[in-house]
Amino acid sequence: MYDLSTRKRALSLVSQGRSLNSVSKETGISRAAIREWMVRIEPLPRMRPQREPCCRCGPTPAWPADPAAYSYLLGLYLGDGCISPGARTGYFLRIACADVWPGLIDACVEAVKEANPSGKAARVQATGHVSVVGYSQHWPCLFPQHGPGKKHDRKIALELWQQEIVDAHPWEFVRGLIHSDGCRITNWTTRIVAGVKKRYEYPRYFFTNKSDDIRRLCTDTLDRLGVQWAKCTRNGIPFNISIARKDSVALMDTHIGPKY
Repeated sequence: MYDLSTRKRALSLVSQGRSLNSVSKETGISRAAIREWMVRIEPLPRMRPQREPCCRCGPTPAWPADPAAYSYLLGLYLGDGCISPGARTGYFLRIACADVWPGLIDACVEAVKEANPSGKAARVQATGHVSVVGYSQHWPCLFPQHGPGKKHDRKIALELWQQEIVDAHPWEFVRGLIHSDGCRITNWTTRIVAGVKKRYEYPRYFFTNKSDDIRRLCTDTLDRLGVQWAKCTRNGIPFNISIARKDSVALMDTHIGPKY
């Protein structure tokens, strides 16, 4: 798409008696386009660049249209998401999803579509995972945690409006965190029953993230939901949150469940 000044310059060359072919060679603009401008120089309304509407940076900031989907996407972003500059003034939001969880990928795509002012999301296949990608000018408005460097190397805190959404849709937020950096596994131990060692299996949830701030956002939300958790150091790494109490696992199974 060419702006009005470029169109006028091309037509000025034509008005000097130059052929369409010579003007095309000099400007790099096709003869068909120049011929069309000789009839209508103004861009068609559909070709004029439009700035996407944004619920956050408009005159009256508001919540995203689907706060539950946003709460889920916020959890995914804090776990496996990143925002990077794109063409001109836009940004790419990317959420990495393992190939083995196609249902999770579908859910992520729908959440990105709901949050993206353009309503669009794409799947980009890579080795072992799919990046769910959305392009928008407004991702930093919707995810102000965006910044230089890795998340665990900088302060991560929710803004008041984000915290209000998480408070209103806490299970969606926890589901996003678990779907990104968590898992549900079957743990086991042994017990002596009537003098015989028997294997005992039980379900357990883990959330693992290097950021102290993101782990705290997770555990604060679990506290409000009545889910009991514990810190778990594995191989000397203190980045794990464990949920193993039977009633708490039952709550998690009701609202989260295993990845799919």
